[in-house]
Amino acid sequence: MTDQTVPLFDTLVIIGPGLIGSSILRRGMDDRRIARRLVACDISPEVRARVAELGIADTVEADPATAARDADCVIICVPVGAIAMVAAQVMPVMKKGAILSEVGSVKVTVMEAMQPLLARYPDIAFVPAHPMAGTEFSGPDAGFATLFEDRWCLLTPPEHTPPTAIARVTALWEMMGARVRSMTVDHHDRVCAIVSHLPHLLAFTICGTADDLADETRSEVLDFAASGFRDFTRIAASDPTMWRDIFLNNREALLDMLDRFIADAQAMGDAIRTGDTDVIVSRIQRGRAIRRSLIENRQA
Repeated sequence: MTDQTVPLFDTLVIIGPGLIGSSILRRGMDDRRIARRLVACDISPEVRARVAELGIADTVEADPATAARDADCVIICVPVGAIAMVAAQVMPVMKKGAILSEVGSVKVTVMEAMQPLLARYPDIAFVPAHPMAGTEFSGPDAGFATLFEDRWCLLTPPEHTPPTAIARVTALWEMMGARVRSMTVDHHDRVCAIVSHLPHLLAFTICGTADDLADETRSEVLDFAASGFRDFTRIAASDPTMWRDIFLNNREALLDMLDRFIADAQAMGDAIRTGDTDVIVSRIQRGRAIRRSLIENRQA
């Protein structure tokens, strides 16, 4: 339990106030039990100016090291390929006992890249997190304070991480409205490959297929798009840089799930070709059951 007579953190720093980062900031501005002082940091002058205009941070900084110097907790909210690079800038100046976290949706490669830094700065507690929430929008305007309500946040702390640091990060995400669970980095990446990364790969691909059709048919696809295709386009509107990094950094687990999907899709195609109604109906029923489970678990 945390003592809520004082904020959870005195100074909380968000590096990269995009959708996730700006949503954390907005929640923190609404609930001052989270942090007395909120600092946003971004290399983009335009992003910094917009954060200041929106009033979602107490202080806005351009330099990660400057932002992190007095922090009790720093959360890195940048594409997964840049997390270790940013960590290398902030860890040398972070005070003893401070917490470093990040919100990437791939963990194995991040942990591998972080190992030399963790060995060099053993007084900094590293508690990776992955809030399973998002939209197709990005940037500081995309964030909203209720983004994490009833969503899962997965923690993947390294072995020997101080329990007090894990407890404080858990408390942070619970104050964001999230449900929290811990798991290993390998398990995390396999779970996310099927529930998040493969669906995005399929969405990008099906939209590309539609775009490659002959002009007349392509026009009809865009004119008469039904809800199923529209759902794919919503997912496919996601940030290209972020998803490029996710695909490349979770390559092994993603390709394994893609191979499984291709085999299952081929089996469904064979059932349609041969008129095997039992297989067709069974697949549809399994999909309906999964949807009902998501609704019952408040994830839909």
